Parts: sequence; structure tokens; C-alpha cells
Amino acid sequence: MVQTLDRLSSSAARIEGVRASDVQAGDALVIHTRNSTYVLHVNGDGTFKAEGGWFSREGQTGKRVRVAGCTFGGSVLLTRMLAAPGMFLEFDNHVRTTRIREVQHLRATLPDTIH
Repeated sequence: MVQTLDRLSSSAARIEGVRASDVQAGDALVIHTRNSTYVLHVNGDGTFKAEGGWFSREGQTGKRVRVAGCTFGGSVLLTRMLAAPGMFLEFDNHVRTTRIREVQHLRATLPDTIH
């Protein structure tokens, strides 16, 4: 079956995953791919502090990066999708992960009272 751009864009809203609008500063995403585990700490400016996977192997742990989006392996990039099982994550430094197996969104929590 041939995938048209219209068909892909209409199905994008139904993809189960974590979108840019789902996260806030202090959150973390734990992304398990076929070959690695990445942890992305959400900054308040659209960037992430990246750990694991390529960043650990290349001595780039803690590097601030942007997520370009996710793809199913082709050239169609879902720019608002941060991570979704079955997709590949692409960073703005041109690093692309292996296929994502699982995503955990860890919400930052604040104490109920400040002493």
C-alpha cells in the first residue's frame, strides 16, 4: 500500500506517543530503543539535556539538544512528536535512534508545601 502525505498527516493525530505539548520543564522522558536507552530531561526552552545512547558513547552526556521529531524510517518527520513506540527519534544534531520500543514520561512533582 502506498502511503501518501495526506494519509500520513491524517493518521499522525492517532499515534500513541509523547508530544511536545505533553511535557513541561522538569519532566523526563526515558526512551528505550532497540539498541539503547536515552533519558531526556526537559528544559523550559524547548531543549532537552540528553543522556544515554549515542550521547554516552560520544562523551556528550548532558548536552543540550532539540528533538527534530520522529519518523517511521522514511523522510516524513513528525515534528511535534517527541517519542513514540515503533518510530525513530531524530535530534537536531542529526543523530537518529534505532526503533523506539518503549517510552516513559516522568512528570516532575513539587512538594505540597514549601517550608
